[in-house]
Amino acid sequence: MRVFVAGGTGALGRRLVPQLVGRGHQVTATTTSGAKLGLLARLGADGVVMDGLNAVSVGEAVAVARPDVIVHQMTGISVAHAGKPDPKHFDQWFMPTTRLRTEGTDHLLAAAGATGVSHFVAQGFANWNGIRAGGWVKTEEDPLDLHEGSPAHGLMAALRHLEDAVGSAGGAVLRYGGLYGPGATDEALVLVRKRQFPLVGGGTGYASWVHLDDAVSATVVAVEQKARGVFNIVDDEPAPASEWLPHLAACVGAKPPLRVPAWLARLLAGDVMVTMMTEGHGFSNAKAKRELGWQLRYPSWRQGFREGLV
Repeated sequence: MRVFVAGGTGALGRRLVPQLVGRGHQVTATTTSGAKLGLLARLGADGVVMDGLNAVSVGEAVAVARPDVIVHQMTGISVAHAGKPDPKHFDQWFMPTTRLRTEGTDHLLAAAGATGVSHFVAQGFANWNGIRAGGWVKTEEDPLDLHEGSPAHGLMAALRHLEDAVGSAGGAVLRYGGLYGPGATDEALVLVRKRQFPLVGGGTGYASWVHLDDAVSATVVAVEQKARGVFNIVDDEPAPASEWLPHLAACVGAKPPLRVPAWLARLLAGDVMVTMMTEGHGFSNAKAKRELGWQLRYPSWRQGFREGLV
């Protein structure tokens, strides 16, 4: 197939493009920087500079590529796009990604409609944002938590918009868990090594993780099977922060994380970080494994943190 990867030079895109090329697909991949066109060429793709927030730029890029499928991997969480990580001002930190998941999604879907693209696959999110009611582990039938009234609301509302828009177009949304692996967790590991990534309160909030390579394999399957609907792309073991964070520290040779009370963490890092670490709800991958036949290289973050961080 002719596959158009919007966001081909991110941590996931850099691993997805060569996998698609290796399976015989003709790939066009986008970047926001002309300096990265050489990287895309080395990965085997036809590179194109595109502004995902500009409808004309998106429309022209898709029209030239004439793809059979569009894969939406555009985010804006790198330092180049979002600045230094700032969880205390979560809404500002994630504003570029929020816009790409609303305006960027709409531009790509409009371009798909204008050029007759038959399928659409988009990146979603399923890490700690399950609805905070009932059990700790959520399926695709459970709504995402919109975190109304918090700095996370804008991003969570953008995820709802993306899922509704892509679903209406008959596409697939892959809710990736917390991505880890080379290029995805580098900044977090620096904080862990410096003991600047503490456990908050009892660390009772759950999260779901997935290695970059497992997220890529799920994406390839969704493209080739023309999957439709929403899928949680997470590993087999949702877990509270009190378990995964000390294990992560041990895997990178760091001392155990410090513990701080919720009131202090709220002052230092803001409400969203406290909610994430104390109230987060994880996700089940049963639907993706059952309907897509997806198999994980790293079924648990316990193995993945030991073997797949670098």
